[in-house]
Amino acid sequence: MTDRFLFDGPADAPITILLAHGAGAPMDSASMTAAAQALAAEGFRVARFEFAYMAARRDGQRKPPPRAETLKPEYVDAVRTLGARGPLVIGGKSMGGRVASMIADELHAAGAVAGLLCLGYPFHPPDKPESLRTAHLAGLQTPALICQGTRDEFGTRAEVETYSLSGRIRLLWLEDGDHDLKPRKKLSGFSAADHLRTMAATVKQWAEQLGR
Repeated sequence: MTDRFLFDGPADAPITILLAHGAGAPMDSASMTAAAQALAAEGFRVARFEFAYMAARRDGQRKPPPRAETLKPEYVDAVRTLGARGPLVIGGKSMGGRVASMIADELHAAGAVAGLLCLGYPFHPPDKPESLRTAHLAGLQTPALICQGTRDEFGTRAEVETYSLSGRIRLLWLEDGDHDLKPRKKLSGFSAADHLRTMAATVKQWAEQLGR
Protein backbone atom coordinates (compact mmCIF):
# COMPACT_ATOMS: atom_id res chain seq x y z
CA MET A 1 0.00 0.00 0.00
CA THR A 2 1.18 3.53 -0.81
CA ASP A 3 -0.19 6.73 0.71
CA ARG A 4 -2.81 6.83 -2.03
CA PHE A 5 -3.32 3.33 -3.40
CA LEU A 6 -3.78 -0.23 -2.20
CA PHE A 7 -2.34 -2.73 -4.67
CA ASP A 8 -3.01 -6.38 -5.50
CA GLY A 9 -1.59 -8.51 -8.28
CA PRO A 10 1.70 -8.53 -10.19
CA ALA A 11 3.41 -5.18 -10.76
CA ASP A 12 4.23 -6.19 -14.33
CA ALA A 13 0.67 -7.23 -15.24
CA PRO A 14 -0.29 -6.32 -18.81
CA ILE A 15 -3.54 -4.63 -17.69
CA THR A 16 -4.19 -2.44 -14.64
CA ILE A 17 -7.62 -1.98 -13.04
CA LEU A 18 -8.28 1.11 -10.91
CA LEU A 19 -11.18 0.69 -8.49
CA ALA A 20 -13.01 3.20 -6.30
CA HIS A 21 -15.19 2.21 -3.36
CA GLY A 22 -18.92 2.51 -2.80
CA ALA A 23 -20.64 5.33 -0.93
CA GLY A 24 -20.59 3.79 2.53
CA ALA A 25 -17.59 1.47 2.82
CA PRO A 26 -13.82 2.08 2.40
CA MET A 27 -11.44 0.69 -0.19
CA ASP A 28 -10.36 -2.09 2.18
CA SER A 29 -13.87 -3.33 2.96
CA ALA A 30 -14.40 -7.09 2.82
CA SER A 31 -16.25 -6.92 -0.51
CA MET A 32 -13.67 -4.65 -2.15
CA THR A 33 -10.81 -6.78 -0.90
CA ALA A 34 -12.43 -10.00 -2.11
CA ALA A 35 -13.09 -8.53 -5.56
CA ALA A 36 -9.56 -7.14 -5.86
CA GLN A 37 -8.01 -10.44 -4.85
CA ALA A 38 -10.16 -12.36 -7.32
CA LEU A 39 -9.07 -10.03 -10.13
CA ALA A 40 -5.44 -10.25 -9.06
CA ALA A 41 -5.67 -14.04 -9.22
CA GLU A 42 -6.50 -13.65 -12.91
CA GLY A 43 -3.30 -11.71 -13.48
CA PHE A 44 -4.47 -8.11 -13.23
CA ARG A 45 -2.70 -5.34 -11.37
CA VAL A 46 -5.46 -3.90 -9.19
CA ALA A 47 -5.17 -0.49 -7.56
CA ARG A 48 -7.75 0.75 -5.05
CA PHE A 49 -8.11 4.33 -3.84
CA GLU A 50 -10.41 6.39 -1.64
CA PHE A 51 -12.20 9.64 -2.24
CA ALA A 52 -11.28 12.39 0.21
CA TYR A 53 -14.48 12.15 2.25
CA MET A 54 -13.85 8.47 2.96
CA ALA A 55 -10.17 8.99 3.72
CA ALA A 56 -11.18 11.69 6.21
CA ARG A 57 -13.24 9.14 8.13
CA ARG A 58 -10.03 7.33 9.01
CA ASP A 59 -9.06 10.40 11.00
CA GLY A 60 -12.34 10.37 12.89
CA GLN A 61 -14.08 12.99 10.78
CA ARG A 62 -17.75 12.36 10.05
CA LYS A 63 -18.02 12.96 6.34
CA PRO A 64 -21.18 11.98 4.45
CA PRO A 65 -20.79 10.93 0.82
CA PRO A 66 -21.17 13.91 -1.51
CA ARG A 67 -23.04 13.87 -4.79
CA ALA A 68 -21.38 11.49 -7.19
CA GLU A 69 -20.93 14.21 -9.81
CA THR A 70 -18.69 16.21 -7.50
CA LEU A 71 -16.23 13.33 -7.22
CA LYS A 72 -15.30 13.27 -10.90
CA PRO A 73 -12.21 15.49 -10.50
CA GLU A 74 -10.91 13.25 -7.73
CA TYR A 75 -11.20 10.19 -9.95
CA VAL A 76 -9.47 11.93 -12.84
CA ASP A 77 -6.67 12.93 -10.47
CA ALA A 78 -6.33 9.33 -9.27
CA VAL A 79 -5.88 8.18 -12.88
CA ARG A 80 -3.22 10.81 -13.40
CA THR A 81 -1.43 10.03 -10.14
CA LEU A 82 -1.46 6.28 -10.72
CA GLY A 83 0.30 6.71 -14.06
CA ALA A 84 -0.43 3.16 -15.16
CA ARG A 85 1.77 1.63 -17.81
CA GLY A 86 -0.16 -0.14 -20.50
CA PRO A 87 -3.94 -0.45 -20.76
CA LEU A 88 -5.94 0.91 -17.83
CA VAL A 89 -9.50 -0.10 -16.90
CA ILE A 90 -11.28 2.25 -14.50
CA GLY A 91 -14.30 1.44 -12.37
CA GLY A 92 -15.33 0.46 -8.91
CA LYS A 93 -18.02 -0.81 -6.63
CA SER A 94 -21.42 0.86 -6.71
CA MET A 95 -20.87 4.64 -6.50
CA GLY A 96 -17.20 4.24 -7.40
CA GLY A 97 -18.18 2.61 -10.67
CA ARG A 98 -20.81 5.27 -11.26
CA VAL A 99 -18.28 8.07 -10.89
CA ALA A 100 -15.90 6.24 -13.24
CA SER A 101 -18.69 5.88 -15.78
CA MET A 102 -19.16 9.67 -15.78
CA ILE A 103 -15.55 10.34 -16.80
CA ALA A 104 -14.92 7.26 -18.93
CA ASP A 105 -15.74 8.67 -22.35
CA GLU A 106 -13.55 11.74 -21.95
CA LEU A 107 -10.59 9.67 -20.79
CA HIS A 108 -11.20 6.96 -23.37
CA ALA A 109 -11.28 9.52 -26.19
CA ALA A 110 -7.97 10.88 -24.92
CA GLY A 111 -6.43 7.40 -24.91
CA ALA A 112 -6.04 7.37 -21.13
CA VAL A 113 -8.31 4.41 -20.40
CA ALA A 114 -9.20 1.25 -22.29
CA GLY A 115 -12.43 0.27 -20.55
CA LEU A 116 -14.89 0.62 -17.69
CA LEU A 117 -15.67 -2.02 -15.05
CA CYS A 118 -18.62 -1.63 -12.66
CA LEU A 119 -19.18 -4.06 -9.81
CA GLY A 120 -22.80 -3.66 -8.76
CA TYR A 121 -23.84 -0.51 -10.63
CA PRO A 122 -26.35 1.63 -8.67
CA PHE A 123 -28.94 1.99 -11.41
CA HIS A 124 -31.33 3.58 -8.91
CA PRO A 125 -31.54 4.06 -5.13
CA PRO A 126 -33.12 1.14 -3.24
CA ASP A 127 -36.92 1.31 -3.29
CA LYS A 128 -36.82 4.18 -5.82
CA PRO A 129 -36.83 2.46 -9.22
CA GLU A 130 -38.14 5.62 -10.84
CA SER A 131 -34.98 7.59 -9.92
CA LEU A 132 -32.76 6.22 -12.65
CA ARG A 133 -29.05 6.95 -12.95
CA THR A 134 -28.76 5.75 -16.52
CA ALA A 135 -29.04 8.82 -18.80
CA HIS A 136 -25.31 8.93 -19.57
CA LEU A 137 -25.16 5.17 -20.09
CA ALA A 138 -27.40 5.30 -23.15
CA GLY A 139 -24.71 6.93 -25.26
CA LEU A 140 -21.60 5.56 -23.56
CA GLN A 141 -18.76 5.01 -26.05
CA THR A 142 -16.25 3.35 -23.73
CA PRO A 143 -16.22 -0.47 -23.73
CA ALA A 144 -17.85 -1.39 -20.43
CA LEU A 145 -18.57 -4.46 -18.34
CA ILE A 146 -21.15 -4.30 -15.58
CA CYS A 147 -21.19 -7.24 -13.16
CA GLN A 148 -24.56 -7.30 -11.42
CA GLY A 149 -26.39 -9.64 -9.07
CA THR A 150 -29.83 -10.61 -10.33
CA ARG A 151 -31.47 -9.48 -7.07
CA ASP A 152 -29.41 -6.32 -6.54
CA GLU A 153 -31.71 -3.79 -4.86
CA PHE A 154 -30.00 -1.04 -6.86
CA GLY A 155 -31.11 -2.69 -10.12
CA THR A 156 -32.45 -6.20 -10.57
CA ARG A 157 -32.16 -8.11 -13.80
CA ALA A 158 -35.86 -7.66 -14.53
CA GLU A 159 -35.49 -3.90 -14.12
CA VAL A 160 -32.22 -3.42 -15.98
CA GLU A 161 -33.38 -5.38 -19.00
CA THR A 162 -35.97 -2.64 -19.63
CA TYR A 163 -33.38 0.17 -19.73
CA SER A 164 -31.91 1.76 -22.85
CA LEU A 165 -28.19 1.14 -22.49
CA SER A 166 -25.34 1.63 -24.93
CA GLY A 167 -24.36 -1.31 -27.08
CA ARG A 168 -20.83 -0.83 -25.73
CA ILE A 169 -22.01 -2.13 -22.36
CA ARG A 170 -21.81 -5.83 -21.60
CA LEU A 171 -23.70 -7.19 -18.61
CA LEU A 172 -22.65 -10.18 -16.55
CA TRP A 173 -25.55 -11.46 -14.44
CA LEU A 174 -24.66 -13.40 -11.32
CA GLU A 175 -27.55 -15.57 -10.20
CA ASP A 176 -29.18 -14.48 -6.92
CA GLY A 177 -26.34 -12.03 -6.25
CA ASP A 178 -27.00 -9.00 -4.05
CA HIS A 179 -25.31 -5.59 -4.28
CA ASP A 180 -22.04 -7.23 -3.17
CA LEU A 181 -22.60 -9.99 -5.76
CA LYS A 182 -23.22 -12.45 -2.93
CA PRO A 183 -25.81 -15.20 -3.54
CA ARG A 184 -27.81 -17.23 -1.05
CA LYS A 185 -26.12 -20.60 -1.47
CA LYS A 186 -29.05 -22.69 -0.25
CA LEU A 187 -31.33 -21.06 -2.81
CA SER A 188 -28.94 -20.60 -5.73
CA GLY A 189 -26.39 -23.36 -5.33
CA PHE A 190 -23.60 -20.78 -5.73
CA SER A 191 -21.22 -19.39 -3.13
CA ALA A 192 -19.80 -15.88 -2.99
CA ALA A 193 -16.44 -17.35 -4.01
CA ASP A 194 -18.06 -18.98 -7.05
CA HIS A 195 -19.44 -15.65 -8.23
CA LEU A 196 -16.17 -13.82 -7.65
CA ARG A 197 -14.30 -16.39 -9.73
CA THR A 198 -16.87 -16.07 -12.50
CA MET A 199 -16.65 -12.29 -12.31
CA ALA A 200 -12.86 -12.26 -12.51
CA ALA A 201 -12.69 -14.81 -15.33
CA THR A 202 -15.25 -12.81 -17.31
CA VAL A 203 -13.33 -9.59 -16.73
CA LYS A 204 -10.18 -11.26 -18.04
CA GLN A 205 -11.92 -12.51 -21.18
CA TRP A 206 -13.49 -9.09 -21.78
CA ALA A 207 -10.36 -7.06 -21.03
CA GLU A 208 -8.19 -9.11 -23.38
CA GLN A 209 -10.42 -7.99 -26.25
CA LEU A 210 -10.13 -4.28 -25.50
CA GLY A 211 -8.54 -2.30 -28.28
CA ARG A 212 -8.91 -5.04 -30.85
